[in-house]
Amino acid sequence: MAQESLNLGNLQRAEGSRKTRVRVGRGIGSGLGKTAGRGGKGQTARAGKGRPRGFEGGQSPLWRRIPKFGFKSPFKREFDVINVSALDAAFENGETVDPEKLIEKGIIRAKGGFVKILGEGAITKKLIVKAHKFSKSAIQKINQAGGQIEEIKLPGERTEEIKLGSG
Repeated sequence: MAQESLNLGNLQRAEGSRKTRVRVGRGIGSGLGKTAGRGGKGQTARAGKGRPRGFEGGQSPLWRRIPKFGFKSPFKREFDVINVSALDAAFENGETVDPEKLIEKGIIRAKGGFVKILGEGAITKKLIVKAHKFSKSAIQKINQAGGQIEEIKLPGERTEEIKLGSG
């Protein structure tokens, strides 16, 4: 006998895909009468029997007994740090170094991150370096090599002094 093609007229559910729901609390003879599968009496037998997560029967819960420590500042700024020796190896004489070019060359990964230049190693090339922060030794080494530094302003950072006084 050839297999009949499937269409809207002969669709059927897969075998065992549907079960009849269990009707609890319908008398002793049903198998789930009297306590309706909830065990004995008390809190767990009631509707909405929830207890809070971590509840330990009225005992002071573990999360309250253990000492708390640490703090994560929502204002913390993470910097990608690069040494001047890495700039010397990756860039040609007279090139401009900025966060976009550092990402292109694979020196840093995070797009939109902050960059700090540190002074470890030697630099021999004349580079124009644009970054968010510089160490004193990095500034000194870049300037000695004949390069320039340009500090990129951090968002939310003030450049002018705040004047206090009765006004």
